[in-house]
Amino acid sequence: MQINAERHWSRTSGLMWIMMILWAFFSFFVHFFVDTLNTIKIMGFPLGFYMASQGSLVAFVVMLFTFSSRQEAIDRQEGVAEE
Repeated sequence: MQINAERHWSRTSGLMWIMMILWAFFSFFVHFFVDTLNTIKIMGFPLGFYMASQGSLVAFVVMLFTFSSRQEAIDRQEGVAEE
């Protein structure tokens, strides 16, 4: 299989930017609106508190596994995967 470095980098870069946007959203954007989110209650806890204490951490772990699997798929499709 021919390696197309430009296409591989383009796809990898796109995935990276998507993950960076999601990271910024869960790191900053959600916390800017914590007071507004606190008006919503889930199982007795304010949503803003939950997102600040646990929700963002869960999102980061999911993002790590998603990034890893998507990058592996890109590497395999472009012929640069490690065996």
